[in-house]
Amino acid sequence: EGLIEFYDSFKDMFEFFCKNTTIHGTIRLVCSGSNRMKTAFWTLLLLASFGMLYWQFALMFSQYWAYPVVLTMSMHSEPKMFPAITICNLDPYRFELVSEHLVQLDRMAEESITFLYGINTSARLFHVNDDGNIHVKDLPSMGNLSRSSFKLSQNFSLLRTTDLRSGKKHSSVGFRLCNATGGNCFYKTYSSGMDAILEWYRFHYMNIMSQLPVIINISDHEEQIEDMVYSCQYDGEPCRPSDYVHFHHPVFGSCYTFNSKGTDPFWTATKPGIPYGLSLILRAEQKDHIPLLSTVAGVKVMIHNHNQTPFLEHEGFDIRPGIATTIGIQQDEVNRLGGNYGKCTTNGDDVDVKLLYNNSYTLQACLHSCFQHIMVQKCGCGYYYYPLPPGAEYCDYNKQPAWGHCFYQLYNRLRNHHLNCFDQCPKPCRENLYKVSAGTAKWPSAKSQDWVRQALRHQNGYNSTSNRKDIAKVTIFYQQLNYQSVNESPLLSENLLLSSMGSQWSLWFGSSVLSVVEMFELLIDTLVLSLLFCYQRLRSKKTLR
Repeated sequence: EGLIEFYDSFKDMFEFFCKNTTIHGTIRLVCSGSNRMKTAFWTLLLLASFGMLYWQFALMFSQYWAYPVVLTMSMHSEPKMFPAITICNLDPYRFELVSEHLVQLDRMAEESITFLYGINTSARLFHVNDDGNIHVKDLPSMGNLSRSSFKLSQNFSLLRTTDLRSGKKHSSVGFRLCNATGGNCFYKTYSSGMDAILEWYRFHYMNIMSQLPVIINISDHEEQIEDMVYSCQYDGEPCRPSDYVHFHHPVFGSCYTFNSKGTDPFWTATKPGIPYGLSLILRAEQKDHIPLLSTVAGVKVMIHNHNQTPFLEHEGFDIRPGIATTIGIQQDEVNRLGGNYGKCTTNGDDVDVKLLYNNSYTLQACLHSCFQHIMVQKCGCGYYYYPLPPGAEYCDYNKQPAWGHCFYQLYNRLRNHHLNCFDQCPKPCRENLYKVSAGTAKWPSAKSQDWVRQALRHQNGYNSTSNRKDIAKVTIFYQQLNYQSVNESPLLSENLLLSSMGSQWSLWFGSSVLSVVEMFELLIDTLVLSLLFCYQRLRSKKTLR
């Protein structure tokens, strides 16, 4: 009795609670005991208030468990590292190991164009200089094996098809693909004959290039950067040999990435504006090594983050010859919460897809890796433009005749989000995005082109008689050093949830946390009193017996 307050009945306990609690309105249940109408009214009012309170609680908890986020934007101004810049000359190597097959492919393309359009293109389009071939040393056996075993397939000829749409005839150009048994065939068609020829050429080109070893050391044969970049300056200072890395892309040719690591203080941007950016004078001439891989003449440029694989087919843009292009960049930083608030990854270690690229995690790198893994699993070989998983080999229709049928079906599923790659590949939790704006002007001008050519000829060995069609100038600079940071934050945090619950409790009952404790005390007293009454009843029955 010294620890628990006893009551004679539940009525006494309830009256004591109503007279002494800090919850508003409960005292009216006792004071109006003689007036049943008022008692009923206040009882209903209190019950309705309880219902409204817990309905609001349910709404708040459902919103909290949905984990919504709010975007907060802030501006920062500070010196920052210049982004990585990748440039490609759109002129891929014609490797000597597969040069004979490429010549045969050029002849097949010539015949297909003549068949479709009646145009003889041999003299203008397919003139190849053998001196431009890249030789791979120490591979005589593989070269002989390639020449003897690989044959271009004649089963994928370009055809013109017609179909009826809305009562009208529509013509398209494409080639036929079938599965391993020769069934389930479909036509890979395009409304534009140019697109169809380019895709058909690339399809055969991948089969030819699959004959090359996976790792080719072209360091003994690679072009010097001076053959492509006639002039390079950053912040008014000449670029250094350590400022770029070279690689070869099978479609976009010889490529150079400036400031790839982003660790050299030389590339720290301290001022905005054109004079403090990266200025390049580029050779934009096509040697026509492999003319049908692309119909674009110029230079491919991509601005991206450091330690990131440049996917030029998705994010690169073209620089036109004979033009001075100024590209202003502005940086945006995006920080995502991750966890319950959204799917993102910090560095890709928690992603189920094993990346095939050695650089940092990006969404495109994950999607390409995921597609390549599925391609190897479903089709038995890998897509030539993506790195290979261990133990796999690139597709070759001499070995896998139906890989094209398998590839295009898988790619359509990926494009329509029917593969689970988009579910397995989250966005990075922290990401730097670059917005670009460009302006162009003719360069060099008619009055200055003579002395510009002379200066380039004496300094870089430039030799050309064309009219501004083989050089281009590009300047990339920060428009301003302040950048916009977009951060995700919880719309309803734990503190805000408790605050909202307290506000609702005060609104409907005008009480506080201590009032909640009083209600728990009432429940405990009710439980104890019920146990005592039950014990008392059992004891009285035993006494009567």
